Amino acid sequence: MRLGDRIGIAAATTWLPGTRQSADEARLLGRIDAEDLPATGAHSVPVAEEESAPDMAVLAGAEALRRAGTPAGRLALLAHAWIYHQGHDFWSPAHYVAARLGADRALPLGVAQMCNGGAAGLTTAVTRVLADPQPAEALVTTADRFTLPGFDRWRGDYAVAYGDGATAALVRRYEPGRDDLALLSLAVASAPELERMHRGDDPFSPAPRWLSSQVNVRRTKKAFLSAGGMRQFRDTARDKVREVLGRALAEAGVAPDDPLLRTVLLPRLGPGTLELMYLPVVEDTVKATPAVLGADTGHLGAGDFLANLADLSAPARLGAGELAVVLGGGGGFSWTCAVVRRSPARSEE
Repeated sequence: MRLGDRIGIAAATTWLPGTRQSADEARLLGRIDAEDLPATGAHSVPVAEEESAPDMAVLAGAEALRRAGTPAGRLALLAHAWIYHQGHDFWSPAHYVAARLGADRALPLGVAQMCNGGAAGLTTAVTRVLADPQPAEALVTTADRFTLPGFDRWRGDYAVAYGDGATAALVRRYEPGRDDLALLSLAVASAPELERMHRGDDPFSPAPRWLSSQVNVRRTKKAFLSAGGMRQFRDTARDKVREVLGRALAEAGVAPDDPLLRTVLLPRLGPGTLELMYLPVVEDTVKATPAVLGADTGHLGAGDFLANLADLSAPARLGAGELAVVLGGGGGFSWTCAVVRRSPARSEE
């Protein structure tokens, strides 16, 4: 989408629980082997001991609304994304988040796009705001809590440490001087033929966790890779990342060597995964420095994309008028790329 100066990220926020578990603590507890720690790229992760995932989304959303100066009752859409259990089996967490925030005029919408969920919610919000002839505002939230016994945040997947937390972003027609970021472009691409990576050879089951007591992403990935899927995945992923990165830059009118393009923020994944999918493409395409901000958060499930937008809202990360790229992706597979510009007024506060 070529957005120009039409769409603003009025406020983007990340809410993390106060309790943390370090990688060393996980190793001492036998949660992960020492040789596997570097592959996660995480020094520590936030751990929600009491907060449910949707309650964390309410906290992140409330802060985004406060910073944007938007009453919840003015929202036209609330899109909520997640990748893991939200606390009830047969239920709509999006409606819960809307009710708790007081967004009684919004359409609550659940977004199921795995780790690309926050970015997909953002795309949906942008489309909703653009389609409305009247000024409209939309809130995107994400939240995940990766807790035992159902999910082992350290061993459940290869080369990923999963952190608990929530994110939110308030989307509206761009208001210079008030919004954190101008969203200049948003590009998406998918490769649905790769959905088997998270299905493997498992048969369809009649209920959650029917085949094993814990979510076991390693099992399905191993089956996919054993069938020769690694090369297909690597080549397809790099092609899609190249596609969304090139299209987002072109639609934003930003040259790959633009001196105002300061950084490219990548998903909060381990170094091996980033090298497999993202880094070679980014380094071949732009001069801006790629950055990964997950050392103290781990992978936030559906929230990496919005968490990176929240970090760009800080003047220390991006100066007045400077540009950044945010890349994301998720199982299925889908990828998203955004080009944003920092608001001069926000950076001077």
